[in-house]
This record gives sequence, structure tokens and C-alpha cells, in this order.
Amino acid sequence: MTDQTMYVTIALSGMASVGVVAAATLAGWRGWLQLKRTELDHGQPGLGPTPSAGARIEIADLKERIRKLEAIAAGVDL
Repeated sequence: MTDQTMYVTIALSGMASVGVVAAATLAGWRGWLQLKRTELDHGQPGLGPTPSAGARIEIADLKERIRKLEAIAAGVDL
């Protein structure tokens, strides 16, 4: 194989590789955009209604009780 043919072959292979990577990246980008559009249309999954102020206070109280019980179990005086 002559030097010129080898250089042309390597250049064409490189350009083809760049094209394949660009096409795969574009397909991934379009898929990600479609996912985000779907999330915006249907709302984000897993997010329920926000708890009321009373529920948040009760949860904070329960966390404080758990902290105190853990301190008692560890033998720490409060």
C-alpha cells in the first residue's frame, strides 16, 4: 500500500468514526430532551403533595424524640 493511500484510508476512517460518534450523541441528546419533555408534561414522578405545616412539625418532633432515644441508648446525658 502506498503512503498516500494509507493516509487517505486513515483520514476516511477517522471521519467515519467522528460521524458515528456524532450520530450516537445526537440520538442520546434527542432521547434526553424527549424524557425531559415527558417529565414536564406529566409532572415529576415520585413527588407527592407537599406536607402541611402540622405534618412537618410532627415529623420534626418525631426526629427529636428519636435523637433523644439514641442518646439514651448510647449512654449520653442530655
